[in-house]
Amino acid sequence: MDKFPQNAQNVIAMSDHQSETGYAAIAQVEAYWQALRGTRLLPKRSDIDPRGIEQALENAFILERIAPGIARMRIAGSHLNDLMGMEVRGMPLTAFFTPDTRAEVADLLEVVFQTPAIATLHMASPAAGGRPKIEARLVLLPLKSDLGDVSRVLGCFVSKGDLGMAPRRFELIRKEVQDLVLGQPPVRRSDTPHVAKLPSLAATGEQADRAKGMAEAPVGFKGAEEKRRPPYLRLVQSNEDKD
Repeated sequence: MDKFPQNAQNVIAMSDHQSETGYAAIAQVEAYWQALRGTRLLPKRSDIDPRGIEQALENAFILERIAPGIARMRIAGSHLNDLMGMEVRGMPLTAFFTPDTRAEVADLLEVVFQTPAIATLHMASPAAGGRPKIEARLVLLPLKSDLGDVSRVLGCFVSKGDLGMAPRRFELIRKEVQDLVLGQPPVRRSDTPHVAKLPSLAATGEQADRAKGMAEAPVGFKGAEEKRRPPYLRLVQSNEDKD
C-alpha cells in the first residue's frame, strides 16, 4: 500500500471510532472516507492518504473501473493476497467470488459507480477439503478520478476465522446499498438476503426466459367467426389453362 499519495492534510485520526466486533478495519475505512467526503458528493482518489487508515492497510484496496461491471485491483493489502494465495493486483474483484455470484457482484459494481452508492457485502466461503467455513464482509466506497468521473473505489475486505488453503472464494449472503446525495448522509436503499439471483445486466435472452419460471406466452382469443373466415389468399384456376 506504499503507492498511496502522501498528503498530510488528508490524515484524519479514526482511532476512537467504535465498530461491530471483528470488522473494525471496515469501520475505520468507511469513517475515513466519510470524513474526506464532508459536504461533497464524493472524495477524489487523490485525497486518499494511507496514514488515515493505517490500522486497516492490510485489508484496504483501490479498484479501477475498466468496463461495465468490471473493476480491477490497482492496489491491494496483504490480506487480499492471502485470501487468493497470490498477488491480486490487476485481478478483477469478481475473482474473489464463486462463479454463480459473479454476475450479481458485477451488477452491484455498476450501482456503486453509476448511482453513485456505497455497497456493503456480507459473504461466506463454505467449508471444503482443507478449508474451514469463514465469514467475510466487504465495503465499496466510490471515488472520483482526477478527471472527475466516478471510476475508482476505496474498499475494505475483512474475513473472520482461519483461512485454510487458498484460494478462498465467497458466496453473497446479504447486501446493503446506500445511495449518495450531494450534501446529505447516505440513504439506505436495501438490506436484503441473497435468496434468488435476478437476471444480470449481461443476461442473455435465454437466461431471461428461464427467469420467467413456468409462465407461458399468452394466446389471443379467436371467436367462431374468425375461425370460419376463409384464407386471405386462394388458388383459383386461370382461364388460360383451358386454351
